[in-house]
Amino acid sequence: MHYQLRKTRVGGPRRAPRPTPSPIEHRGTLISEDLFERRFVCDLNACKGACCVAGSSGAPLEVEEEALLQELWPKIRPYIPEKGQRAIDEHGVSELDEDGDLVTTLVEGRGECAFTVFDEQGIALCGVERAWKDGAIPFRKPISCHLYPIRIEKLKFHDGLNYHRWPICKPACECGAKLDVPVFRFLKDSLTRKYGAEWYAELEEIHTAWVADGRGQ
Repeated sequence: MHYQLRKTRVGGPRRAPRPTPSPIEHRGTLISEDLFERRFVCDLNACKGACCVAGSSGAPLEVEEEALLQELWPKIRPYIPEKGQRAIDEHGVSELDEDGDLVTTLVEGRGECAFTVFDEQGIALCGVERAWKDGAIPFRKPISCHLYPIRIEKLKFHDGLNYHRWPICKPACECGAKLDVPVFRFLKDSLTRKYGAEWYAELEEIHTAWVADGRGQ
């Protein structure tokens, strides 16, 4: 299945269109078969963390995440470069994009997420996650970033889980193909964070049955 998305954002678009023909239903979610069919493993040495600095708007935020970032900002601030600090001081931790969606603030209103940090090799990383890894805060990073390249659309009775294709992620697709890692399995930690360990374990069982049925060929 392939879903054409409206625009490119930092970390990809917030919304994906409703799943079309026969998504897999699982505990309140509708899952695109792309999550089983496609391969994906981030290759930061190749892409340099481009998803943090490319796109037309910031990373999608849930309302609760915005409140957490506001509360934790004093502890996150020391990890953020000066230009990111200035952007957040001026605009706050979040802003509304052109569609009225809540997203992280961008540096100078374009491209780079204000929470971006760079390592010694010039790879863009998440400053929120760096603070979390140091034990400075209890919040890892926005779930939309953690789940990428999966994008969730809130439907009436389900979450629609779709795979987003973005040219800057070509190295990840190549690495995933080489290692034979399906999208959903690469995102085990983030899917478990979002839906729980039991949900994920059952997803593995669904995948096993899907492969046995010959649908992955």
